[in-house]
Amino acid sequence: MDMQDARRRARGRAASTLANRSLERGIEILRAFRPGADVLGNGELAERTGLARSTVSRLTQSLVETGFLQYDATLRAYRLGAPVLSLAHAMHAGSVVLQVAAPMMRELAQAEHINVGLAMADRDEMVYLESIRYSRKVSLRTVVTGQRVPMALTSLGRAWLAVAPAEERQALMDTFARRSPSGWPALEREILDAMAQVARQGWCAASWQPEVVALSTPLRLAHHPVHILNVSVSTKAPVAEAIAELAPHLMRLAEKIREAFERDDQATQRFSPS
Repeated sequence: MDMQDARRRARGRAASTLANRSLERGIEILRAFRPGADVLGNGELAERTGLARSTVSRLTQSLVETGFLQYDATLRAYRLGAPVLSLAHAMHAGSVVLQVAAPMMRELAQAEHINVGLAMADRDEMVYLESIRYSRKVSLRTVVTGQRVPMALTSLGRAWLAVAPAEERQALMDTFARRSPSGWPALEREILDAMAQVARQGWCAASWQPEVVALSTPLRLAHHPVHILNVSVSTKAPVAEAIAELAPHLMRLAEKIREAFERDDQATQRFSPS
């Protein structure tokens, strides 16, 4: 069973069927475009997606006709079309979680001169829905909204794994193990330790980039998928010292967001027609 099927089963949905295979393959084409891979030809798309070139050619033609890809005749390659950005904007603007959380995140970032982020899982990566950067020390690492970071290495990803459905988590762990068999035992210990931290204290820490310490906590809100809230700082201070400073801020922010959602839910229920 692959990771996509594990996610479907974890959410109570059936495994992939022929009826939706063309749509899934079209989405795989769009997923192949990343920063640094903004122009791709059919051969590169076939290599990145594992699809046959004839299938890729058919799908790219349909995606060009619908505007989701643009064809560059000089390069004989494709780039993402404007509708992709429009969808991203609609998702970001329409996120109820961001509408509640973002002002509180910005307030904390400005007051404490730290970085505050909110992310969700996408396959074996985490995607930032919002990234507010106010760290007191300039870092060479820039994180922006929409950026992806590896799930296995980051506090964001490890906090998500701690609360993920067991079947989906195991499929992901198997993926990590296959990707780096020699380094997997050490990485597995780090992930399990982080999961234990979340169970014990509500958050986990990681310092996978030089002089950057990050803490993350799962944000479970009624009627919404799990989001992961994190705070980070660029510092030369000892990791333990940075963690002691960041943890209270993170957990207070998470509690404030949960309380705001509970108030909204209660107000909705109070004024909903019976």
